[in-house]
Amino acid sequence: MITFLKGRSLVSLHDLSGEEINAVLDSAAALKLRHRQGEQFFPLRGRTLAMIFQKPSLRTRVSFEAGMHRYGGHAIYLGPADIQLGKRETTADIARNLSRFADVIMARVFAHQDVVELARQASVPVINGLSDLLHPCQVLADLMTVREKKGRLAGLKMAFLGDGNNVAHSLLYGCAKVGMHLTLAVPEGYEPDEQVLETARGDARATGAQLEVSHDLGQALQGAAVVYTDVWASMGQEEEKARREAAMKPYQLNARALALALPDAIVLHCLPAHRGEEITDEVIDGPQSVVFDQAENRLHAQMGFILQAV
Repeated sequence: MITFLKGRSLVSLHDLSGEEINAVLDSAAALKLRHRQGEQFFPLRGRTLAMIFQKPSLRTRVSFEAGMHRYGGHAIYLGPADIQLGKRETTADIARNLSRFADVIMARVFAHQDVVELARQASVPVINGLSDLLHPCQVLADLMTVREKKGRLAGLKMAFLGDGNNVAHSLLYGCAKVGMHLTLAVPEGYEPDEQVLETARGDARATGAQLEVSHDLGQALQGAAVVYTDVWASMGQEEEKARREAAMKPYQLNARALALALPDAIVLHCLPAHRGEEITDEVIDGPQSVVFDQAENRLHAQMGFILQAV
């Protein structure tokens, strides 16, 4: 048991050390192996997860619910009609109430400050299932996938193509903590948050990770062992879709772009994918794609954290 994660929340990967991130990945890998071997065990028996959803999701909801069920626990879905953070009731009061009913809280929200406030006021661990600023659960799964396929994290280079969004922000924090190099290839005007980048670079100084932001696709892909992309317009950005497509079209992950990376580079996408936009069918369905292994690892990585935190 990794006792130093007991009672801890997961709001940002910046809050965890590289040792703690690797410990979560070790826990996740052990859970995955035991499940693959057909072993049934229930370390979360009697535990309840309260799940707050301001945004709909396939992977987040199913991976948390299925994971809790698999290991003997129970998950309660709280949609927009059930709970309205800061509207019908204060976020602080919601956190205090749920802390009396549940052993852990997961929140998928619009405003990052909502999950920060939940974690501040709750007396049980709070997990950021996605906010407008960060997506730490996704990046734990990403790092788990890279470690499975490449055998290590430190010293590898990842190229992320497209928008400097919440996934890019969590990749900056996660890669910095584990010593993995990351170059974001983004159009002008779509760079990551400056404060996130500065903070991540501070973390990177301790591990030797090199974090770069570039407008040059070729530079970003050179030497990359991992190539990652995400949708160009996230939920809430629909009105910007046409403008974003025009700016990001040169950063599409297609066969020509993939050929600029290492020959054995793996392809990641956090899904859902807009095929023919940020990624082509031949790449996402091609032999270098590990996208659906990555999606599966959401369950293992999240349960790996919960098992140590509750």
